[in-house]
Amino acid sequence: MDEHMHGMGGMAPSPPTTNDTMMHSKMMIHMTFFWGKDTEILFQNWPGGKSDMYVLALVVVFLMSVFVQLLSHTRFIKPGSDHILAGLFKTLLFAFRVGLAYLVMLSIMSFNGGVFLVAVLGQTLGFLISTYAFNKSPHKDGFDLPPISC
Repeated sequence: MDEHMHGMGGMAPSPPTTNDTMMHSKMMIHMTFFWGKDTEILFQNWPGGKSDMYVLALVVVFLMSVFVQLLSHTRFIKPGSDHILAGLFKTLLFAFRVGLAYLVMLSIMSFNGGVFLVAVLGQTLGFLISTYAFNKSPHKDGFDLPPISC
């Protein structure tokens, strides 16, 4: 056994204990879509299997998705603004948008069907609001941030 354990200082792995087994059973994650409120989204024990917290989690994911699209298709900087300040603002805006997009992505990685649906609906509503509700063509005016590429 020592010849196979050369890089490990001769130490054999310890047998699993009850705590190890419990930890592994709690860390099971879904790798296929499922439906229901018993999921974890972004944080440990959130929403915690409670219906009201699950609905709150869906609302949070929905709003984050809407804001990702609104940030992508909105012009905040006026022409003629100071280039240094405009560049700094664009950089901060970009970081905020990327952070929100990653949070939405991590939420979807819970593989909960409800989370997936509200994320898609939020992106769709955000696009609708930012382009068609305000009668802005996505190609007519340049936007502050480049479009998100997946």
